[in-house]
Amino acid sequence: MSLKIRLKNLGILKQAEFSLGDLTLICGKNNTGKTYAAYALHGFLQLWRGLIDFEVSDAHVQSLLANIVMKIDLTEYVERADQMLADACEKYTNQLDTVFAAPEGRFRNSEFRVQTDALDNILNKEYQETIEFHKMPTFHALKKKESEELIVQRSMSMVQGKEVGALAIEEAIRSIIGNVIFSDSLPNPFISSVERTGASIFRSELDFARSHRREIVGRAIQRYPLPVEASVDFARELRYVARRHSFITKEHPEILADFADIIGGDYTIMQDDQLYYIPKGTQEKLTMIESSSTVRSLLDLGFYLRHVAQKGDLLMVDEPELNLHPANQRRIARLLARLVNLGVKVFITTHSDYIVKELNTLIMLNHDKPHLKRIAKENGYRQSELIRSDQVKVYMTQEALMPLEEGQKRRRRGLTLVPADVDPVLGIEAPSFDKTIDEMNEILEDIVWGAE
Repeated sequence: MSLKIRLKNLGILKQAEFSLGDLTLICGKNNTGKTYAAYALHGFLQLWRGLIDFEVSDAHVQSLLANIVMKIDLTEYVERADQMLADACEKYTNQLDTVFAAPEGRFRNSEFRVQTDALDNILNKEYQETIEFHKMPTFHALKKKESEELIVQRSMSMVQGKEVGALAIEEAIRSIIGNVIFSDSLPNPFISSVERTGASIFRSELDFARSHRREIVGRAIQRYPLPVEASVDFARELRYVARRHSFITKEHPEILADFADIIGGDYTIMQDDQLYYIPKGTQEKLTMIESSSTVRSLLDLGFYLRHVAQKGDLLMVDEPELNLHPANQRRIARLLARLVNLGVKVFITTHSDYIVKELNTLIMLNHDKPHLKRIAKENGYRQSELIRSDQVKVYMTQEALMPLEEGQKRRRRGLTLVPADVDPVLGIEAPSFDKTIDEMNEILEDIVWGAE
């Protein structure tokens, strides 16, 4: 599956294009558009269901109301899938002011486009899903491989004393069709924004502030970009998040143990909704204010791993190096690589040479050569951490000549995303990092040997 994103006049980015890999990195200097690209993608993946109109006929709704089982021919939806996605991108572009909490008209000349090649294979895949109504499994969907027919079954007509009416049935059918058509193309996003440290400290105050705004004006006001709101909401709702169990908790608890080793302890939510950090080997409970910046920076990642993560997700981390010692930056890079190998797609923005070089190492060690196996063993690398070069997409923010636009006589320069080479033997070529390191080394050599 390939998901290609095209951006134009998005914040400081003049024009850019990038594709999602199993692991996607956008690297570059500060204020070069990395976060704009990440936030735009996250916003679309969070909102696309409401932007696409999956038309459901009254006949389908009435059939499921009367007969419990209903069949839908997916051919028409598949034929319209590309156009539905294009229309959704157009609607999303018109909402960018809201997505970024920007003044009206700020993104009037912007463009956001998504394309995928996964739509060609929709009818060939098998699909199953259960949808709950009032937390009870109410609808079951089945599509067999190589079939154009979607079967939807209603398992009950009353749930907790409430009738499963036409509106609930229509919404369930819309959701199921959307998942069948686009679930392989548009992954479920989870974002850890750079504002996560503040959200972890002020989660109770944020909860009060939002409730107070609703009480005064009768509705929530979006004061921050949508991805930041998502991070804030996640921090506010940890007491509910903690009731769930991720596939990592069920199948790979060793990853949780390694994460606990990185932060040097564990998080816990008490019955009174108080959040604490418990350092390893102690019974002491520290509030987020009392805890280190590393503990606060990794809070949402820790809860995501333990309670939320599902295969097929897109985990987006804006600057995973935030507040981390270089040694922990390397360990986080290795943990993210393990998630990739377990089926979680990872997208990061970074200007950390430690993270990029550690990912380099994981690529370069992933070969069946005796000396590489020896190096991996001597340095504690596990096979589950090693990744292939074809799993990784890397883009560098830099200034370049833009294509000619209508009415222009000369090409202009602007910020864009340039793909970096990811070689199976040499790893990731990141020239901006190498240039900075080379300059530092030259200065150091001049200091040491300049007198001679």
